[in-house]
Amino acid sequence: MSNTDDAVAYAAEQPQRLDMAALAPDVYKAMVRLDTAARQGLDPKLYELVKIRASQINHCAFCLDMHTKDALAAGESVERIVQLSAWEESRHFYTEKELAAIELTEAVTVLTDGFVPDEVYDKAAEHFEEKKLAQLIAAITVINAWNRFGVTCRLPPGHYQPGQHA
Repeated sequence: MSNTDDAVAYAAEQPQRLDMAALAPDVYKAMVRLDTAARQGLDPKLYELVKIRASQINHCAFCLDMHTKDALAAGESVERIVQLSAWEESRHFYTEKELAAIELTEAVTVLTDGFVPDEVYDKAAEHFEEKKLAQLIAAITVINAWNRFGVTCRLPPGHYQPGQHA
């Protein structure tokens, strides 16, 4: 049997719908500036975990590709990234501070539940001083906006290189 007989036929990549950077450059540039401002003072690994978790919830394949690669480049472990979608059953992979950030990410991302519960906010406030908590909330908000662009415009995953948009 030759190698060609073993070839796997993957599904075709879906075409991108819109290029926001080209069609709405001022919005895109403002989002990049907002993203840069939101990450200031946050631990890079924590920042990427938050970005990955929100992107998992929002099913943004492009952002999952990007932030998983950036997390790996920042020194995050494959194991912690893989376990993130089941963090409640894998709590022992994360610090209490990271768990508070992940839980806050879920609450802010899934506002259809009606609100960010006091206990979730209070737990995050125990682990982050007010300025860092504000930055964390900003980072969560920004990735949710990016996810909406990514999903709606159908940005194709798999082509991103770590640090490409840094």
